[in-house]
Amino acid sequence: MIDCSIGITAYNEAANIGNLLQRILDQRLETVAIQEIIVVASGCTDSTEAIVREFAARDGRIRLLVQPKREGKASAMNLFIREAANEVMILCSADLQPDAKAVEQLIAPFADPEVGMSGCHPVPVNDPETFMGFAVHLQWNLHHALNMSGGFKGGEMVGFRRLFARIPYHTAVDEASVEPIVRGQGYKVQYCPEAIVYNKGPETVADFLRQRRRIYAGHLDLANLLGYKVSTMSGGNIAGLLLKNLDWRPKQLIWTVAVIGLEIYGRFLGKRDFKNRKNHTIWEIATTTKELS
Repeated sequence: MIDCSIGITAYNEAANIGNLLQRILDQRLETVAIQEIIVVASGCTDSTEAIVREFAARDGRIRLLVQPKREGKASAMNLFIREAANEVMILCSADLQPDAKAVEQLIAPFADPEVGMSGCHPVPVNDPETFMGFAVHLQWNLHHALNMSGGFKGGEMVGFRRLFARIPYHTAVDEASVEPIVRGQGYKVQYCPEAIVYNKGPETVADFLRQRRRIYAGHLDLANLLGYKVSTMSGGNIAGLLLKNLDWRPKQLIWTVAVIGLEIYGRFLGKRDFKNRKNHTIWEIATTTKELS
């Protein structure tokens, strides 16, 4: 059996945290054992902490760590790493809904001692018949295609070994910050397409741009700090995959062009933020991504 610790970072996630914890407790496991579930609640002003305490009273594996002030996801992740008891860990955002076998699929690759990091397969719950739903599905479908074609882009929920003490505290791209540390020590990274987690993408253009500019600025900062570029930084790679997976129906084709325009604009804003040294460590929440049903 592979023992693992699961870390959940949460800021005002009362609407989602109970569902997530229940889904983790209900995981179907064969070769993996969840030894502990650590929730790091950062500056929560809703009932997130109370809900976690209710679950902790029913299952001793659940532990709540409270940061009185919101310090950013990287800080919460570093606290989880310090407190976790196991070599193999999962980092999970509180606004996800993992499939019943997601943990098993994500952690099973660590039976190979050469594997240092694994990534899940995010599937959005947004309606693809709306423009923003189409945009979100296009984004994650391209990520999936990139991973399946030999690239790697972790996100939403990742597994990793205890190969480091912390990630940079000021980073806005926590999962991406793990990848160069793992690769730099000679370990392999592995995409797990069957490790499905459901998430909610932005439902407004403003939220989409808010998210995309923060992520791109974070990737530029990562490249500057560690000299490492994640696979999605290559516009050529993404363009090639887009052409291979293009939906030629008239409405969808027009929407695709519009999404490309938004992505370009989001990257422009992110590059400007990076040049102006705008701090995205504690980022503005894209509120429409929090309404999972």
